[in-house]
Amino acid sequence: MRIAIASDHAAIDMKVALVEWLAEAGHEVDDLGPMTTDSVDYPDYGYKLADAIASGSAERGVALCGSGIGISIAVNRNPACRCALVSEGLSAKLSREHNDANVIAMGARLVGIEMAKDCLSNFLNTEFGGDRHQRRVDKLSAPQTEGAA
Repeated sequence: MRIAIASDHAAIDMKVALVEWLAEAGHEVDDLGPMTTDSVDYPDYGYKLADAIASGSAERGVALCGSGIGISIAVNRNPACRCALVSEGLSAKLSREHNDANVIAMGARLVGIEMAKDCLSNFLNTEFGGDRHQRRVDKLSAPQTEGAA
């Protein structure tokens, strides 16, 4: 699977470890940066990751920052992305099964590397459930603000 990954400076160590782990598992990984611990702005890397998903150059994405919150907000600005902030495996699994998430976000200051690997494994190995969930996912891509039930 083609996976794009991006972080901010707070999540460099986790990003490096996950890039290696994903490559060892046979995935094609595109590390979108940053490459140093110099301070950067997470929105820049969230937007870069979202562009990779929207263009089709990556099938799935991994967004990392200190808390995971800021970068997930940045990714979700792109209507082609459904980014779920997760901190344990079940949420990662359900983000795929129920929400057809194509990006997960995690907080490197909140989630340890082994839990991050568990989240990523669940995310990558779970298919979208479709059926009753499809209607809801369609609404995520075309929000209606008036007359919503």
